[in-house]
Amino acid sequence: MAAVLVSIAGRSYRLSCGDGEEPRLEQLARYVEGKILAMKDGFGEIGEQRIIVMAALAIADEATDARGKSQAMEMDLAALRAELDAARKAAAALEERVAAAVEDAARRLEQLNSDLQKPTTRDDFP
Repeated sequence: MAAVLVSIAGRSYRLSCGDGEEPRLEQLARYVEGKILAMKDGFGEIGEQRIIVMAALAIADEATDARGKSQAMEMDLAALRAELDAARKAAAALEERVAAAVEDAARRLEQLNSDLQKPTTRDDFP
């Protein structure tokens, strides 16, 4: 188990994390710190606890929006997969019909060729 030291809102925190997860945890801490600083810039000094709560709410709002977009994209992806499946089935059915039509045309051509190869006699003409 690894540990990382991060600073958020002027306070240092030693946090445990999985081995190799240190850079990600540091990145997240910087993001939270950035939100807190943005809130301070926007609202001034209205109290540290209030700023931290507002930053947490802003991050929660972003996460909720991202989750909603992700769910919408998953639904779009499912719909596209269904359309693709339907298109593949339609293409396979069309391919079967085309193959049957080609086979039928080939049989008719063979029959015509066979008919043309038959010797003709005077009795064949009126």
